[in-house]
Amino acid sequence: MKLKKLVKDLPVHVKGKDVEISGLCSDSRKCRHGDLFIARRGQSFDGTRFINDAIAAGAVAVVTDLLDPFCLATQVVTALVSEMEIELAKRFFNNPAKKLCMVGITGTNGKTTTSYLIQHLLDQCSLIGTIEAIIGEHHFPSLLTTPDIIALQKMLSDMVLAKSKACVMEVSSHALDQKRVAGIDYDIAIFTNLSQDHLDYHKTMENYFNAKAKLFKGLSQKSTALINADCPYSKRIETKAKVITFGIDECADLRAFDVEVGATHIAFTVVHKRQSVRFSCSLIGRFNIYNCLSAIGVALVKGQTLDKIAQNLKSFRAVPGRLERIENDQGLHIFVDFAHTADALENVCAELKQICGARLLTLFGCGGDRDADKRPKMGAAASKYSDFVLITSDNPRNEEPLDICKAIAAGCQAHHIIEPDRKKAIETLLSMAKPGDVLLIAGKGHERTQSFANKTYPFDDRQSVKEALAQTPSIPV
Repeated sequence: MKLKKLVKDLPVHVKGKDVEISGLCSDSRKCRHGDLFIARRGQSFDGTRFINDAIAAGAVAVVTDLLDPFCLATQVVTALVSEMEIELAKRFFNNPAKKLCMVGITGTNGKTTTSYLIQHLLDQCSLIGTIEAIIGEHHFPSLLTTPDIIALQKMLSDMVLAKSKACVMEVSSHALDQKRVAGIDYDIAIFTNLSQDHLDYHKTMENYFNAKAKLFKGLSQKSTALINADCPYSKRIETKAKVITFGIDECADLRAFDVEVGATHIAFTVVHKRQSVRFSCSLIGRFNIYNCLSAIGVALVKGQTLDKIAQNLKSFRAVPGRLERIENDQGLHIFVDFAHTADALENVCAELKQICGARLLTLFGCGGDRDADKRPKMGAAASKYSDFVLITSDNPRNEEPLDICKAIAAGCQAHHIIEPDRKKAIETLLSMAKPGDVLLIAGKGHERTQSFANKTYPFDDRQSVKEALAQTPSIPV
């Protein structure tokens, strides 16, 4: 696409010759020949400092807020660089979101499982989330829960090319605050819940809530908002969209009754508009009923009947790293889960303790360079239902692992030990276990790396458990 056609009628001034644009880029390290480099000034970097690097990498034009008479590439000068990035990305990729049913999910916990449930229930639905992006039949590992503006528009464009009819995506509070999803008109938005997380970035719960609430303030009257009525924050959400509430305890438009939570499944009756249908699903845990309800709500909005949804939900299988069961011949009930907030950890521990009715051994840590205030709270949360807690490293990043562990231990009331080496911690936990015990390995879930100050190493909780099990003789049950 020619540059002047791309920027036509935008509040910009073009200095230099018209050039053919073959791609967009806002990271000079990823620039390729023919790219338009968008030199955005971010919170922790100044894109204008990397203009020469981008040109050296092949950029033929740059968007900048300051004209440089010595620049060797065509310049698109505007005071609104961030706003132009959004508009240019939409234009370059032909506004793909308009050709898809866009479903956005925000909240502290449950986004990933909910997205997989929706992707399972809707026809020709692609997905963007914490674990991966699914575009048609292809799966791509994710680096961020919500991609940057350009990457997101490119993914949506690829979905259109793959004949997708819908896209379900996790929308993080960071993405909302940084306007990474600006310019996307969501047809359906879901609020799962809100509890303490990411306060290293947002500083206060009020800021955190306000970031989440932006998704709903941006909805039009033609859109639908699905909101968890059982979460206290739900009453503060403002939106022009049609609101459908879901829940278990509070009165809601879509409500679950006669809840059955077992060691291998959940079952519940959904009442909606005087119709009552029994549902069952291979997920476990009461909290997953909320995830199912929101997914059921999306399918209803898309015109499916409760009976059809109930039939389809039966064939849903587990989500990677979300209460993922590790099969073994040791007589142990081993689960790997992503729970990395106090609320999520307490909920998972409570469910496992209730449905398995055995001794619960819990292993977890907290990430470095993140909200330090939640560390003792997570220690307290694990203590509430666990018979034993093993505190270890998560992703320490630039902090001393032992210091993080000690901060967690300060709130831990249960019998506990500290082992900063996560691999050794998993081996220790398994060596302590007896047949019938429930082992929860929490915090990293699907992740396949562990980040330290100077390096990121390959590490997968699931693989580490299997390796440790392989070294342990079978125990007669």
